[in-house]
Amino acid sequence: MPSTSLTYRTLIRLGAALAPVVARTKPKVARGLAARAGVLNRLREWSASHRDARRPLLWIHASSVGEGRQAEAVLGVLRAAHPEWQVAYTHFSPSAEALAAQIGADVADYLPLDRRADVDSALDALRPAALVFCKLDLWPELATRAAARGVRVGIIAATVRPVSARSGRMAGMLLRPGYRVVDLAGAVSEPDAARLAALGVPAARIEITGDPRFDSVLARARAIRPTDPLVALGRGAPTLVAGSTWTEDEQVLLPAFAAVRAARPEVRLILVPHEPTPEHLAQLDATAAQYGLEAPRRLSASSEPAPLMVVDRVGGLSTLYAAGEIAYVGGGFGTAGLHSVLEPAACARPVLFGPAWRSSRDAGLLLAHRAAVVVSPEFCDWLDLDAMTTQAGASPLAAIWLALLRHPEHARAAGQRALQCVEAGVGAAARNAVLVERLMTPSPPA
Repeated sequence: MPSTSLTYRTLIRLGAALAPVVARTKPKVARGLAARAGVLNRLREWSASHRDARRPLLWIHASSVGEGRQAEAVLGVLRAAHPEWQVAYTHFSPSAEALAAQIGADVADYLPLDRRADVDSALDALRPAALVFCKLDLWPELATRAAARGVRVGIIAATVRPVSARSGRMAGMLLRPGYRVVDLAGAVSEPDAARLAALGVPAARIEITGDPRFDSVLARARAIRPTDPLVALGRGAPTLVAGSTWTEDEQVLLPAFAAVRAARPEVRLILVPHEPTPEHLAQLDATAAQYGLEAPRRLSASSEPAPLMVVDRVGGLSTLYAAGEIAYVGGGFGTAGLHSVLEPAACARPVLFGPAWRSSRDAGLLLAHRAAVVVSPEFCDWLDLDAMTTQAGASPLAAIWLALLRHPEHARAAGQRALQCVEAGVGAAARNAVLVERLMTPSPPA
């Protein structure tokens, strides 16, 4: 049975020792450390009072919110089909706390650190029949220690970027033992399956099951009420909703908004920062003033529409996308990585994003369906920008924005193509659920 190397275990111990130092300047790290401190005791307490040895337990791990949405869709299918199962759900990022609390698991908490003693304690408490990682966040100590106990190990919704940190030579050597013990893996696509095999998962154990996030975003989009107060923020004026933005995105969005407002004063912008910290919000105010814009109105201070509104709380973004005619998804400028483009697509909105999009399979799908635009004129094959570029000055985003305002029929058609792209991906939740069911079925004697 494969096991982790001494090098891996040493690096994990070193990372755990350095984490408190890093936490001094990283509030998110500090929050995660504080919450994780008592996780093993909490799991043991839950086990003592609620673990029913007569019921098989599924342990599913999803690192953050994006992976959690994929897991949520699969768990919805499994919960309906197997009410007799118990489910443990773990996450790594503090941003996933709210989702974990309402995902429908019997116990939900942070993932313990990937150290042998911690892993063994968690496995002793939960006694799972299967351990399933979502997307790619597989931890080799946990995977190998679980497999050594006879726990079936799986991956669902597996996506491996063409250039992944996990595929580097050193990372590959350290992580390979964990991937080698995987019993079944559901990959999103054929290229993902090939890259998953390169990481160490036996090729015969990999299947193409698709991305359950399509099921998740479509279900949530269909549940949005037209009377929702967040939807009302876009009524009465053409509105662009910019979600999960970082400073690099806002430095493009705000001057473009100033240029568009000069030509179309009725236009609105709703900004939804990825991390709405007080420091970030103050920086947004300063940037808006730099471009002659009025001070952004905070959602917490007023629920009435405003020309420039900033959402200063976490949550509600998927509903907010329905408030606008156009969506912008952050992370495509800078190095943060493009955030999910499927939520606005499921709301039938054309999607704009920055040039660093190539690691996002979903962005590529939307571009192929002529449902999205990269903020760069050469990618605007379904928009005539020639007449607008002079009016918009040097800003590609302003040119694209004005073109969509001038031709709302193009925006609506692109939005419908975006929705069709999402609808075509539905069904992956059921396929991934079947894979999990097979993992939960006891293996026949050898």
